[in-house]
Amino acid sequence: MNRRVPLLLAALLLLLAGCTGSPGDDDDPDPPHAAGRWQPEPGVPWQWQLSGRLDTSVDVPVYDIDGFDHPASTVTSLHERGRKVICYLSTGAWEDWRPDAGKFPRSVLGRGNGWDGERWLDIRRTDVLEPLMAGRIDMCRDKGFDAVEPDNMDGYANRTGFPLTAADQLRYNRLVARLAHERGLAVGLKNDLDQIPQLLDDFDFAVNEQCAEYGECAALSPFVAAGKAVFHVEYELPTREFCPEAKRLGLSSMLKRYELDAWRKPC
Repeated sequence: MNRRVPLLLAALLLLLAGCTGSPGDDDDPDPPHAAGRWQPEPGVPWQWQLSGRLDTSVDVPVYDIDGFDHPASTVTSLHERGRKVICYLSTGAWEDWRPDAGKFPRSVLGRGNGWDGERWLDIRRTDVLEPLMAGRIDMCRDKGFDAVEPDNMDGYANRTGFPLTAADQLRYNRLVARLAHERGLAVGLKNDLDQIPQLLDDFDFAVNEQCAEYGECAALSPFVAAGKAVFHVEYELPTREFCPEAKRLGLSSMLKRYELDAWRKPC
């Protein structure tokens, strides 16, 4: 039913609507996007655990965990503790142990990416990969995750077995970001430093490994300048060698082991 509201009353209602926020709303460390997605802010502490029994006692506001390995009840439990939860997925490489591994045709499987049971994907084949990745991100949404960390998003810069170009990578990365956003999830850009200028507007945060070791952390500054978190880990350097610079740049940094178990040493 349509109801006509007098102009003066409508203006008054709009004015009141703009004043109903509580005084502390502007102090929310991780406010939502206008579209309703979670937006992690620079410097927010985090935990990244992809192996071993999940340790939910780490007192940080953000957890990044494997999307396949954990049920909805784990996400719910973390939410009850006030945590935001990121769903780790590999979107640029095939993993032979995943429950949907048999759905990937051999034609899209390339060279190994250096990890046992993993092979690069032919990201040009969006006709094949889009529905598969949509299904994976549906899983993240259905389990209640707040965001997605899509891994292996820089195949064009590696020996994949396919003649991938930077344009191929931009197209695919934007596709993955769109799939996440359509499902109300935030999404992070994993590594792929060279394409940050083109992809900054498409991603809500960044996840980086070893930028300090390779002298690349400044390349992540556009995310911080845009009010978007950069979740960063080092494996080889002691914290004294990378934490001062990481703090200056506004990164959320910590030292981890390669197996990404529960152990962490934050800056």
